Amino acid sequence: MTTINKKLFHGDKVKLTGIREEDASIMVKWGEDAEYLRNVDTDMALPKSKEDFEGEGKPSHNSVYFRMRTIEEDELIGFAAIHGIEWNNRTGNLAIGIGEASNRNKGYGSDALKVILRYAFHELNLDRVSLDVIDYNKGGIRAYEKVGFQLEGRKRSFVYRDGKRYDLIIMGILRHEWEELNQ
Repeated sequence: MTTINKKLFHGDKVKLTGIREEDASIMVKWGEDAEYLRNVDTDMALPKSKEDFEGEGKPSHNSVYFRMRTIEEDELIGFAAIHGIEWNNRTGNLAIGIGEASNRNKGYGSDALKVILRYAFHELNLDRVSLDVIDYNKGGIRAYEKVGFQLEGRKRSFVYRDGKRYDLIIMGILRHEWEELNQ
């Protein structure tokens, strides 16, 4: 008999939740942090309006989107998503971000990664989760490696920031690899 995890959306430090009305105002402030914007996306950094965030994260056929909150204070600290899901191939792409610099390097991201991967493999029944990360985001790379992501390749000189070029690192984890690490 299989044991069902009764805390499907909970880790040790964070929980993944749906969107709340007050989230948009908080996320607008994150858009003022260049480090956050430049680690979350390879596109040009642009601040978003409250209205932009209010429309973000609606359920769709090929994506699931969560807000990340602390368990103890129920404070919004980030987001996690599986997008670009190809159901026929049982694959998806991961995106994650922690908004306030004061909430980074506290283990929240690693905990959220464990929760979203458990969800991806056990609830969505995916076999593979991929991501890309800019090579200057050393903290993100360490967190991904910590939960089992492996380097699969790189797009050389893909990102141009502040007069320098950076590689885009491609990483992935397979269901059986994740299960071996989480027995």
